[in-house]
Amino acid sequence: MAGEAQDNIWPLPKFHFKVEVEGGISASFQEVSGLDTEVDVMEYRHGDSPEFSTIKMPGLRKGSDVTLKKGTFTGDVSFFEWFNEIQMNTIERKTVQIMLLNEKGESEIIWTLTNAFPKQVQGTDLNSSSSDVAVESLVLAHEGLATTTA
Repeated sequence: MAGEAQDNIWPLPKFHFKVEVEGGISASFQEVSGLDTEVDVMEYRHGDSPEFSTIKMPGLRKGSDVTLKKGTFTGDVSFFEWFNEIQMNTIERKTVQIMLLNEKGESEIIWTLTNAFPKQVQGTDLNSSSSDVAVESLVLAHEGLATTTA
C-alpha cells in the first residue's frame, strides 16, 4: 500500500521539541531522556487466606531522573550556576516543561516535571583527536512527572 492511500494519522517525530525551565534558564537541547514513571508494587498476604499467594496492590509512584543534553557554548554556565546553589538541603526547585512539537512548532504533548532540581552536571569530555561537538548534560531529580496534550 502506498503512503498516500494510508490514513492521515502519523506518529510524531521525536526530533522537534522544546524545553522550558521556570525562572529563565534558557537553552536549546540536543537530547532529553528519562521521561518515564513507574509504580512500586506492594505484596500482602494475610495468614488465614485460602490462596497460597500474595495479592498485589499499587504503591508509591516514582519517576526516573531526567537527563538533558546540549551543546557547550561560550559564556553559558547556567547549568553549573544552578547546581552551585545547592547547599545543605536547600535548592531552588523549578517546574520544567518538555514539549513535543508538531511541524508548525506547536506543542502536541507536554511532560511537566514538578519541583525539579539538578542532581548532576557533567561537562563535556575532551579529546584532541575528535571533531565532535562539545556536549554537556544536566541530570534532574524531580517529585512528579505529568503528561498532558496541548
